[in-house]
Amino acid sequence: MALTVTNSNLKWYPVYTHPRAEKKAYTALLDKGVEAYLPLHRRLKQWSDRKKWVEEPLIKSYLFVRIADNAQSEVLMTRGIARFIYFSGKIADMPDRQIDELKLLMTSSLELEVTEENLLPGEKIKIKAGPLKGITGEIIAYRSQKQLLLRLENLGCSIIVNVAASLINRL
Repeated sequence: MALTVTNSNLKWYPVYTHPRAEKKAYTALLDKGVEAYLPLHRRLKQWSDRKKWVEEPLIKSYLFVRIADNAQSEVLMTRGIARFIYFSGKIADMPDRQIDELKLLMTSSLELEVTEENLLPGEKIKIKAGPLKGITGEIIAYRSQKQLLLRLENLGCSIIVNVAASLINRL
């Protein structure tokens, strides 16, 4: 009996990779036909003899896969994949909305910062205009500026982005 997979059966899961193996694991997953997402950002790195723009994973050692529940072993058998992320004793999944918001953040030209600090929840907001229109998050006081905090549930990290106060609505 063949198992039918529909979009409603698919969920996004954060996956932990071996150190510095995110791009290779991502490519290997795509080669297997697994839908995967690796958020990359460009950064100017400086060595003693030169400067160079490089693309680095936004969240080190993490990427995201969209699979059915029964395809988890296929992902784990992929070169570069270490394990799934667990939350409260079960494999953590992420809502489609959070992946869509992360993709929207990555296509914007805004400067992003990833933090693993456990920041206190603040006022809930929604961006009303600009390239990030529709994204919801929390306002935090961070480095004496108002910034949007997009908390990635079950992942243990947050993304901070500068947003003008005129572009947000309170929820």
